[in-house]
Amino acid sequence: MPEYIPEESKEFKYLFTVFTPVYNCQDTISRVHDSLINQTCKDFEWLIINDGSTDATHDRIKSIQKNTPLNIRYIKNNINQHKMHCFMQAIPLAEGELFLTLDADDECVENALEIFEKEYTNIPNDLKVTIAAVTGICLDQYGALIGSRFPYQPFYSNTFKSNAIYKISGEKWGFTKTNVLRNLKYHNDFISNGFMPEGLIWNLLSKQGYTTKYINTPLRIYHTGLENSISSSGFEKTALGSATQYIANFNWFFNSYFIKAPIFFLKNLYFLLRISKYLDFNLKTYTTSIDSFVIKFFFVLLWPIRKFLK
Repeated sequence: MPEYIPEESKEFKYLFTVFTPVYNCQDTISRVHDSLINQTCKDFEWLIINDGSTDATHDRIKSIQKNTPLNIRYIKNNINQHKMHCFMQAIPLAEGELFLTLDADDECVENALEIFEKEYTNIPNDLKVTIAAVTGICLDQYGALIGSRFPYQPFYSNTFKSNAIYKISGEKWGFTKTNVLRNLKYHNDFISNGFMPEGLIWNLLSKQGYTTKYINTPLRIYHTGLENSISSSGFEKTALGSATQYIANFNWFFNSYFIKAPIFFLKNLYFLLRISKYLDFNLKTYTTSIDSFVIKFFFVLLWPIRKFLK
């Protein structure tokens, strides 16, 4: 599990770091570039990490870098190591105060950064210490809303409560303070064993008491139905990351939130049992990892029927 250990803050060169992890995106990276070059707010750098692409992505990025007025920093990893590895690699490199991930197959509206800046500036001073992020909603490439809206605007909450209690669903997009992300500490196993969901990071920040300002403004255009996304993986390949997130939810939030969100934790228990079929761990591994006696009891009780779960 990642941990949160505060360290000294640093000064930054830009307001935003727009971070793009790329993998085999030769046909889509120009779309990201076009949406960034059209931004009304120019106070940003574009940090690109190529996660071991095997197509012409490298050549396409070098061509863009040669001919663009944008401030681009480009890093090429020789081996594919998954999006979480690239995300953690990017954080200490970021020279922007606000860290914003924009995937290599998506785009954003032309005033996205300007709106983010305005919404961040307008946060009341007494709330700014605990607010680590500003997040908006997404549309697909056809203009349809992805997922649900927030109950009102601005809506102050955190990732865990938004999902578990308010049942807000679907793709969202926003920045996080880089200095907050720099306090994330992790063992190398966290990023070297395949796919890990970003929700682990956002829930850890929720556990630390950080909140997010949510707005019902569509800022990102999320292109659906693409096969070469850096985050695209088969069910078996995502099993370890998913199991880690379910166990983190139990260990970090069960005692405080079970009464408010019992269905959420019951679903997590079901999903953990189902996904355990794809992992080569024995029962003791799970019971050692889970802190809650209640969850341990029901996990052991239901363990014999896990192979029948679909």
